[in-house]
Amino acid sequence: MNNLLVSKYNVAGPRYTSYPTVPYWNVDTFSLKQWKWSLKQAFDESNDTEGISIYIHLPFCESLCTFCGCHKRITKRHEVETPYIAAVLKEWKLYCDLLEAKPIIKELHLGGGTPTFFSSENLEYLIKGIFRLANKASDCEMSFEGHPNNTTKDHLSTLYNLGFRRVSFGVQDYNETVQKAIHRVQPYEHVKHVTELAREIGFTSVSHDLIFGLPFQNENHVQKTIEKTKILNPDRIAFYSYAHVPWIKGNGQRGFKDADLPTPESKRAQYELGKKALLEAGYIEIGMDHFALPTDGLYQAMIQNTLHRNFMGYTASKTKVMIGLGTSSISDCWYGFSQNVKGIESYYSLVNEGVIPVQKGHILSNEDLIIRKHILNLMCHFKTDWKSSEMCFKALPNVLQRLEELEKDELIKIDDNSIKMTSKGKPFVRNVCMAFDLLLQRKQPEKQLFSMTV
Repeated sequence: MNNLLVSKYNVAGPRYTSYPTVPYWNVDTFSLKQWKWSLKQAFDESNDTEGISIYIHLPFCESLCTFCGCHKRITKRHEVETPYIAAVLKEWKLYCDLLEAKPIIKELHLGGGTPTFFSSENLEYLIKGIFRLANKASDCEMSFEGHPNNTTKDHLSTLYNLGFRRVSFGVQDYNETVQKAIHRVQPYEHVKHVTELAREIGFTSVSHDLIFGLPFQNENHVQKTIEKTKILNPDRIAFYSYAHVPWIKGNGQRGFKDADLPTPESKRAQYELGKKALLEAGYIEIGMDHFALPTDGLYQAMIQNTLHRNFMGYTASKTKVMIGLGTSSISDCWYGFSQNVKGIESYYSLVNEGVIPVQKGHILSNEDLIIRKHILNLMCHFKTDWKSSEMCFKALPNVLQRLEELEKDELIKIDDNSIKMTSKGKPFVRNVCMAFDLLLQRKQPEKQLFSMTV
């Protein structure tokens, strides 16, 4: 890759799991009442036709991984499992009472934290409690994140019997120096064991999460990690750029210096090397940072134009409503977003009082909704258009003006009423989305809010 392009476009920018991005939510005018109304509207419009998605945040981890930017609580006390599950089920009951009709669950994902911190018995109790108040869609996709060091046969068998067919294992990198720096030491043998065990039990999609740009990581480390990954042949691979955001409160990104991180040029070289190796191994590039075998549902979704992106990442189908349960979880009803309180004690207090534990949110304006569609199109399909009047907005000429430089650099092609990213431009999709991000353009942050785009 051209290092001049890397230098030019390596700026702080959002990953666009939502638009507007969380720092630009209009929290001052948001209210729980508004959130409930917009959620109920979206649910009534879509539950019977497309169902809803559920994300459950399980925040506990036994040790701190220093690459992680997620909300978590470090503890070895497993007695925290039972009260937390009880609170999540109370929150779910509050939502079901609000929605009135029985939700049809199309997608359910357990994230964290470390979902496999919880015992298989407690996870079974949680999932059965969720479906006690809901119906399962015939094509419901259920997935969870497993830690290779503590995911057991009981975890896999129990969740498989409950309907889970997809599991994602966090690998990051196999080099011992890198693993020690990020406090995530897990031998290849552990990953091999749980991957093969999941397949023996019947999981149809096994995913591995890899990260480039980690402290002390170099191209040789990435090469060797991909070689080992190819042996296990996971159905899906998330090949993420390490997001260095140590200023975020509660973030675990410490234990190494900024100087220990690869340069932007080296980081991009790691990505290009990894991407080339994955494509040669038969994987197909899906959206940003994702690769899948042609037999995986994510590839089929891309071919069928149903690929969607939300706070859970890329998904094979879109639902208008995604309800996030648990501390810090984010919910999306298309017309609005909400985020739960982050403190576990505050979360318990609110649900026990019968209050949906929302801390902040944003109700989308008409302009927000149009721009959201454009950014979703770019993130999922690397193209968008404004052929219909409903995709036009007043500031579109300003957006096109901002895109001129990217077109000169051959990262995009602009026609009279559409834009398409070139192969050369795909790694800079976040930069293209930033041109559409009117909230970011109108108010540039005074301090860095986002990770670097390269």
